[in-house]
Amino acid sequence: MTRDGTPWAREIAVVAFAQTGHRRTSDELSEVEMLMPVLHDVLAQTGLRTADIGFTCSGSSDYLAGRAFSFTLALDGVGAWPPISESHVEMDGAWALYEAWTKLLTGDADTALVYAYGKSSPGSVRDVLTRQLDPYYLAPLWPDSVALAALQAQALIDAGETDESALAGIAARNREAAAANPHAQLRGPVPPGDYLVRPLRTGDCPPIGDGAAAVILAAGERARELCARPAWIRGVDHRIEAHAPGVRDLTDAPSARLAAERAGAFERPVDTAELHAPFTAQEVILRKALRLDAGVTVNPSGGALAANPVMATGLIRIGEAAARIHRGDSDRALAHATSGPCLQQNLVAVLEGDPR
Repeated sequence: MTRDGTPWAREIAVVAFAQTGHRRTSDELSEVEMLMPVLHDVLAQTGLRTADIGFTCSGSSDYLAGRAFSFTLALDGVGAWPPISESHVEMDGAWALYEAWTKLLTGDADTALVYAYGKSSPGSVRDVLTRQLDPYYLAPLWPDSVALAALQAQALIDAGETDESALAGIAARNREAAAANPHAQLRGPVPPGDYLVRPLRTGDCPPIGDGAAAVILAAGERARELCARPAWIRGVDHRIEAHAPGVRDLTDAPSARLAAERAGAFERPVDTAELHAPFTAQEVILRKALRLDAGVTVNPSGGALAANPVMATGLIRIGEAAARIHRGDSDRALAHATSGPCLQQNLVAVLEGDPR
């Protein structure tokens, strides 16, 4: 729905989704070599060729790659000749999907390829993510992503909204769900482990690993031609909060709530939610902000606690939600992606299958 409540002029759907088997390290592969099998897979699901795609958009990070304009190398995997209509966002691939969705709404294209990738293994991802903080006051102190998430978790515990045993239960549930996910990096029972930054133990934190994902979007009847049960995107919205964690209430995510409202998530119940919650305490916050009750299946794929290829994890949440609709396991699903420290930026997409 548009902001004034009227339907979008075009219906857009996710018609295919593919991802790598996520691994702790992929030193033997370049980003292009890691990405190409995923692109071949997602195209093969629809029978499309690269030349049939109307728009291509990617998400990645030069900081992770360690070189400027690294995304241009990934185009070797896509095939940039004959010339293609292409764009890139220095964000998680979920935001690349948002751009592609907008492009298709304009009518400039009928199909879009969206992909994202990240290799966290070559360096210290905790240090790399510190570079997204305020460069004058916070970044010089080097508070890494785990330390900031620990502050958020402690604030939640101090507010009486969770405790360490409940957080351990969240970790266990996600990784048990991942036992059925052949792409997950961590599956089944994982010990809580030692404290990494109190109150977070190693089990409360996501694995470090490498991976890639891709989806294909299509409009209207083209979507029905390419997929037996398209996952229609009924709404997408993303919001951002203050940059400095110190001026926010870390026990809440109002930007996620507003994005969900704008995307139409609260109009009717959802049966599935794929949440981009890299740390256990963040699932507690998102469940509250997104109004997810006990009847909603949360992270049946295992979520970011089972595999967290930075810059692709959010796109994977959308892809996993869409795949459940494709298979008939879900009728109406919510997918969430985040970026920045302590759930600073949040994107919410609502997907539906045709009535059965």
